Amino acid sequence: MTDWPHEIPKAPHLGDDLPAPKLSMETLHFLAQRRSLTVAQMTGPGPSSDELQALLRLASRVPDHRRVHPFRFVVIEGEARAGLGDLLAEAFLADNPDASLESVALERQRFLRAPTTVLVVSSVDKAHKTPEWEQILTGGAVAQNLVISAAAAGYAAQWLTEWYAYHPDVLSALGLGDHERAIGFVYLGTAAETPKERARKDASELTSSWKAPSRS
Repeated sequence: MTDWPHEIPKAPHLGDDLPAPKLSMETLHFLAQRRSLTVAQMTGPGPSSDELQALLRLASRVPDHRRVHPFRFVVIEGEARAGLGDLLAEAFLADNPDASLESVALERQRFLRAPTTVLVVSSVDKAHKTPEWEQILTGGAVAQNLVISAAAAGYAAQWLTEWYAYHPDVLSALGLGDHERAIGFVYLGTAAETPKERARKDASELTSSWKAPSRS
């Protein structure tokens, strides 16, 4: 990954002509074999500062009806990981006063599992005429784009929520407003092992064809 920052794709300028879709077997093969790694399968290093900024830029290139930008990022790395872990342990213990020391210690270590974590935040503008559901879907596409972009850059990535993505005290400490929700925490690192394929339904099992009703 040491040479990737010198090859970061440049962002187009407003009004630039962009390439029309064309066959890319490399992309198709990549998507056919895309597989998240768990944080237990990660090690360091994570993306550099320049790489991370590029990944967030790539993640942001999603369908966004009327350009609302109903999402934002919170980066957790360095010493902040341990600080957030302390906050998680406090919140967990407050909700589970009889928790074992081992359980509390596990919560304290959550953000030490990967060198970099990005919280993708859904920041819906409820006053905007774009439907709220469409804005939420845009945020979900951002998280998926980040996972894909990170993998394409050679990094392991896992999109998780876990209990703290829904805990009001944790979200408040992370700076989320009352109108915002955690889409998920995307953990980023380097693969420590090769992932294995998991069971998946074939798309044909999830697909139906609509037919117009007969008019007799």
